[in-house]
Amino acid sequence: MSILDGKLVSRAIKDKIADRINEQYVSNDVTVPTLACVMVGDNPASKIYVGNKEKACKYVGFNSVIKYLPDNATQREVAETLIALNEDKNVSGILLQLPLPKHLDETALINLISPSKDVDSLTVTNLGKVFAGQYAVAPCTAIGIIDMLKYYHVGMHGKHAVVVGRSLLVGKTVATLLEQHDATVTICHSKTTNLAEVTKNADILVVAVGKPNFITKDMVKEGAVVIDVGINRTDKGLVGDVDFEHVKDKASFITPVPGGVGPMTIAELMKNTLVLHEMSHNMHFTQENSKKHNVRTLTKNIK
Repeated sequence: MSILDGKLVSRAIKDKIADRINEQYVSNDVTVPTLACVMVGDNPASKIYVGNKEKACKYVGFNSVIKYLPDNATQREVAETLIALNEDKNVSGILLQLPLPKHLDETALINLISPSKDVDSLTVTNLGKVFAGQYAVAPCTAIGIIDMLKYYHVGMHGKHAVVVGRSLLVGKTVATLLEQHDATVTICHSKTTNLAEVTKNADILVVAVGKPNFITKDMVKEGAVVIDVGINRTDKGLVGDVDFEHVKDKASFITPVPGGVGPMTIAELMKNTLVLHEMSHNMHFTQENSKKHNVRTLTKNIK
């Protein structure tokens, strides 16, 4: 068993970005990218995530703007905040922190973000480009999984990948990206019958269901690569959707929780911000890779 260390890969990506900012921006007195985050309410987990994003921006040399709105903010108030950020020429990327309070229309608000500033690639326009294989940026968690597999030289070509969970944020998107890397993909969900029979055939198993220790040892194939996207708070601390202690000795590679997929999401957010910034400024670095996700030169030879 080998650990897929998201902290290690994330740091390598952020260091590459920081180097570029120092060498191409700071040294030439060029304006650095700015990431704007909009947070509605005071969800404790969201506060932690927003804080981590702010720290990552500081680490790589980006500017960071955080717009806090109260829990009772109206649809119009949130919409006006997003529109103002769309129009702000100093803002490179916009992130609407999820989940939102239940009275707000999440889909409508996400689609108010300009696709050219949509760093989490969740607008209909940018998701369409992902599913068509013509994207510059992709949802951060999903592309983070792909980049982590590449970093550890885990082949996807011809492999049977099973994705448990069908959300747009992770499940459907990572399934699409795996298929684009020539894996044969099966998507499972709460209505799937005989789930264990499907997961036991997976060469690559991605789990994103939000249920602690949902995937047990008997559901995993010997030598499988196991990617655990879940982060569940329990009396014993943070645990994933996979029963790590019992599955780890059966897997060839496995992500820990915490320290696996989570750090990759933050790194990809930084990368997406840089990509959108450079696309909006018609910089050659992005344009030469416009048909490839997230400017591959940032993760090439990062070991």
